Amino acid sequence: MLNIPAYLARIHYNGPTTPSPETLRDLHRAHMFTVPFENLDIHLGRPILCDESRFLHKIVHEHRGGFCYELNGAFAALLRASGFEVTLLSARVSRADGSASPEFDHLALRVDIPGSNSPWLADVGFGDSFLEPLQLQPNLEQPQIGRVYRITEIEGALHMQVKADHTWKSQYSFTPLPRHLSDFAPMCHYHQTSPDSHFTRQRICSLATRKGRITLSDFKLIETHHGKRDERALPGEQQWRATLKELFQIDLPA
Repeated sequence: MLNIPAYLARIHYNGPTTPSPETLRDLHRAHMFTVPFENLDIHLGRPILCDESRFLHKIVHEHRGGFCYELNGAFAALLRASGFEVTLLSARVSRADGSASPEFDHLALRVDIPGSNSPWLADVGFGDSFLEPLQLQPNLEQPQIGRVYRITEIEGALHMQVKADHTWKSQYSFTPLPRHLSDFAPMCHYHQTSPDSHFTRQRICSLATRKGRITLSDFKLIETHHGKRDERALPGEQQWRATLKELFQIDLPA
């Protein structure tokens, strides 16, 4: 069962919880700044199941992060408990060659506010992306911290796009069809077990900061501050674990 005060404490949020665009924005930002995107359980050999209660326990009580199914699955539970209407969406991630990944490759959220006709796209599980939810209004340019986002419709699918170097680039596509958490189970399993999944190839832990982002990619620490990127190699496992604890407050068992 969801313990709302414990979840809010986990994301360092002490503001209002009454459903509104402002509350949604503030909860989304708080989540992005405190709960990292990480795949560490895969490399620890711990199965990740599409189970809301397991997501909540891991994030709230174990002070961990997760990947999209976990992060957005847990965030959906918090929003529903706070009075928002939440729909799970299947998203297909855009590849460099212009193709799209399979259905259910990514979990995103449509959020509706009672009494409002303006839906939102929320996503605390896509890594380096928007910090605040986007209005689900086609072709509306929405600037955020040095970037511009929009949602556009192409051939019957909605595309979440970011403007980079004066060019719009799709990050993922989705349809408004409501999904169930169990629908994502096969792809969740695939990403933990397939040698073709980038999640099985390297350990990653990444968190948005108010100045940019910090990321541990195997033994490489990447820090971005106001657009300036700095990388340095860590000498070994002991330093990696110490950095994980210092920067992400994650203390893994030996």
